[in-house]
Amino acid sequence: MLQQLLFWIFMIPYRSLCFLKKFCSCQGKPYPPGPFRLPFIGSLWRLGISLSETTFRKLAKQYGNIYSLWVGNQHAVILSGYKAVKEGLIDNSQAFVDRPPTPFLSAITKNRGIAFSSGHVWIQQRRFGVVTMRKLGLGKKGLETQIQAEAQQLVEFITNTKGHAFDPAIPITNSICNVICAAAFGYRFPIEDKDFSELMEAIRVTLKFAATVSHGLYEVFPYIMKYLPGPHQTVKSACKRIISFVKKQVKQHKENQNLHEPQDFIDFYLFQMEKSKDHPNSTYNEDNLIQCIFDLFIAGTDTTSSSIKWALLLMANHLDVQDKVHKEIKEVLGSSQSICYQDRKKVPYTNAVIHEIIRSKYILLFGLPRECVKDIYMGNFLIPKGAILTPDLRSVLLDPEHWETPEEFNPNHFLDKEGNFVPNEAFLPFGAGARVCLGELLAKIEIFIVFASLLRGFRFQPPEGVEKLSQKTIVGLTVHSVPYKICALPRINSS
Repeated sequence: MLQQLLFWIFMIPYRSLCFLKKFCSCQGKPYPPGPFRLPFIGSLWRLGISLSETTFRKLAKQYGNIYSLWVGNQHAVILSGYKAVKEGLIDNSQAFVDRPPTPFLSAITKNRGIAFSSGHVWIQQRRFGVVTMRKLGLGKKGLETQIQAEAQQLVEFITNTKGHAFDPAIPITNSICNVICAAAFGYRFPIEDKDFSELMEAIRVTLKFAATVSHGLYEVFPYIMKYLPGPHQTVKSACKRIISFVKKQVKQHKENQNLHEPQDFIDFYLFQMEKSKDHPNSTYNEDNLIQCIFDLFIAGTDTTSSSIKWALLLMANHLDVQDKVHKEIKEVLGSSQSICYQDRKKVPYTNAVIHEIIRSKYILLFGLPRECVKDIYMGNFLIPKGAILTPDLRSVLLDPEHWETPEEFNPNHFLDKEGNFVPNEAFLPFGAGARVCLGELLAKIEIFIVFASLLRGFRFQPPEGVEKLSQKTIVGLTVHSVPYKICALPRINSS
């Protein structure tokens, strides 16, 4: 106790001196403008008690499309709008290739895995991830078959609701999480499996913590927060549960290892570990394997399931759009054959609707941050080495210079006058550049197959007595719809 007291007696003036030194060193440098900095908290005061979907766009209106925020003594630069984000993530991709080693992320990930690692570790792990996902049949028939099976599981679940109002959240999340399980472990889990239920709860707790006040306090005051009780301790325990779940699967694979016939991510990784064991610069080890799968669950479960939940909500509120989608799917794809990802080219209106759902109800509050690896100028502003760069991808998807009606749900954003699907360069929900989301293709396949399968079989509408479902949001790192119930009426002559 005395040691801790002495520590803080010296730490408080030390941190104050650090602030003054940093503050003085910044004067006169052409950094992007931003809110005034205060000791200890920086400019976090400007964000208010809680973040909203409009927080960063309001700051951009005040300070410009490239502006500064200070998280304690850490300089963060926010890019807003397509032009600024393109300049940062695409034109200067290699300058912003690392992840910032923030206190909380460092405590959880320890520069392991794919999503939050940097340097040589990231290069090797990402390369392996890209190659392995292709080997698993991404975009061909391997994982796509599993996604079709999960879509059928959802169809059967919804059929059993017999048109009564139900909450789609749990069955959708179960199915999407099981796609990750199939890729990582080679098989799915039944819904009643206790370990599987605990895994999904741990994922939910972990994602809920991101972008909260408690998270911000940990990043600013890590030396204090790691000793105090609170949500940050709960999420650390949740992360340990996810890692424990993955470790159990890795152990089972090692006990039944067949290095010549790999079937899933763990199999391929164990094979790579064996092949690289004599390479002095190899980062292929069990710790990185576990963290890679941890990343797959965190990045791939909540995001995709949230997009599908938004999809059903929007279809219930736009019955004319939904009926047009159903008509196209039934006429072009039939009522019984399995739907595959290549079918999207045959159904341009359905494809446009899916893209517009993702655009108008983007599920991340902002893009994952990068770290600047060298001093670089963007426009007239200096982005210094070590600064955190955060792309506001939501602002890109709502940029009025690239979308005719950015605040409205409008599938015509992706259609020409003849009804053909037209891509838009400002459609960047998965980021861009060297750090573009590894799971982009997997997410697109999941959303298309599940969405098309459900809309072929059912007409989704609000429960009796409800004119429209609420589009209010719950904001964290991901932006969820508020919980809702929906009715699914079977389509005539649909399987």
